Amino acid sequence: MKGDAWAYDAATKAYCLHYFSRKQPDLNWENPKLRQEIYSMMRFWFDKGIDGFRMDVIPFIAKDTAFPPIPAEYHGDFGRYYANGPHLHDYLKEMRREVLGKYDVLSVAEGAGVTSDQALEFVDSARQELNMLYHFEGMGVGNAPGLKYRMRKPEGYSLLEFKQVYTKWDKIFAEKGWGTIYLGNHDQPRMVTRWGDDRPAFRAASSKLLTTFLLTMRGTPYYFGGDELGMTNIKFDKIEDYQNIEVRNMYAQLKAEGGDLAQFVEAQKISGRDNGRTPFQWDASAHAGFTTGTPWLKLNPNYAQVNAAAQEKDPNSILNYFRRATAMRRQHPVLVYGRYQLLDADNPHIYVYTRTQGKERVLVVLNFTSDKQTWAVPAGLKPGGTPWLNNYAAFTPGPTLALEPWQAVVVPLR
Repeated sequence: MKGDAWAYDAATKAYCLHYFSRKQPDLNWENPKLRQEIYSMMRFWFDKGIDGFRMDVIPFIAKDTAFPPIPAEYHGDFGRYYANGPHLHDYLKEMRREVLGKYDVLSVAEGAGVTSDQALEFVDSARQELNMLYHFEGMGVGNAPGLKYRMRKPEGYSLLEFKQVYTKWDKIFAEKGWGTIYLGNHDQPRMVTRWGDDRPAFRAASSKLLTTFLLTMRGTPYYFGGDELGMTNIKFDKIEDYQNIEVRNMYAQLKAEGGDLAQFVEAQKISGRDNGRTPFQWDASAHAGFTTGTPWLKLNPNYAQVNAAAQEKDPNSILNYFRRATAMRRQHPVLVYGRYQLLDADNPHIYVYTRTQGKERVLVVLNFTSDKQTWAVPAGLKPGGTPWLNNYAAFTPGPTLALEPWQAVVVPLR
């Protein structure tokens, strides 16, 4: 396993480029006829009434057709080197002129390889390209360097780094464009395992805290199915249980190099994509009510306890908390459009910020630990009234806030 992106095709007696899978040949966007075929397919679906497209790895459509090798200083990071090729923005502007601008639709770029200083090139409305962009910097917080292990630091990720990343990306879209925010998707592990504490004692509270974060930040929140139940990583012990091509290929490459395979498999229990791809846990019946057949991945053994049917009946469930959080965001535009301001940036345990729109101001306090914490309210801030959201039964405003493990509070300021 060399990780080659070129494969010989005997039928055409030519080599085929595939950045991601041999079953997924890269298209030649340099060919104008190819681009018109794509625009025709897009019109077909828009005419059917769909509301938009998520554009998978869109920064990779444009290629330097000299196909230069990756320079040594990139340490094999093809994503950073090969993204944003020549004519990328020419193609996106053309797509806007030919298709997107003629429909009332949404376009969101999966922005792999896009850096913070490039983001507005995609979503500044004056450029007439796309509406939104997912960035990947947040997903890299706590990962070890390189692609082989993708291993979280033994002590866990740094909340300081987490705050810095999301504060930076909020600032990018403060005046132009529009951002997105997410903590999990089909290419990521379950958010409560990666960012919270999935042990039974803390799973519900930390899942609710992460939901609070997503729904109180500026930008459009994206939420992955199953995270509203607090579904957790399955944590396979054997490489044979993984179906994801990325994990399989990295394992094969590491094996060929004589690397530490046991350490790699252990790392996937935290970061492997298939943790987020196990069948949705509808109820406690066979295969979690997902199928009567054989699912493509094993069921997480906790499906008998963690499932939608059980949470529908429980007013304090993660699912019903998610519903209250989405209702809160709809009710209070300050949480959608308000200015974001980070407080206590150097606190390694607590993430605190305000959202402000006109005279309305709200405080968000998030204890990102499995221990009780206290937070001294700065002079000039006066939390008052009933919290808009609280993942515990009690909250007492005062000069010092006493916070339970993974407590999340959204409270208006007087």
